[in-house]
Amino acid sequence: MEQIVHKIQETASFLKEKGFIDVDFAVVLGTGLGSFIDELEAVTSIGYGEIPHFPEATVEFHKGKLILGKIADKNVLVMQGRFHYYEGYSMQEITFPIRVMKELGIKTLLLSNAAGGMQKKLRKGDLVLIDDH
Repeated sequence: MEQIVHKIQETASFLKEKGFIDVDFAVVLGTGLGSFIDELEAVTSIGYGEIPHFPEATVEFHKGKLILGKIADKNVLVMQGRFHYYEGYSMQEITFPIRVMKELGIKTLLLSNAAGGMQKKLRKGDLVLIDDH
């Protein structure tokens, strides 16, 4: 446990040195939602491969970038791509970026994803709110 805490702290320190500070909230973008970054006034970004202890995004359309930007007067950290258990990552690796966000002081997190449904009344692009995991 001590080793993972050290890695989280090391990664958070690295990101703070790169300007990822004073973040109001974070967003994890799911498949097909990468265009959300077009709504941001970008401040800085960094590829996952440059971040100590971060996994690499391997799913198509997951860019693998951590972006700091502004929406209105709010600083937002955006994960453009995430990690999946089916890619061979452990649950500890999958949740690592979220733990780093907590270490950065982020208190509000929005998770997004592309999800399907079995109801015939649902159409592509319909808003579906999932209240359970």
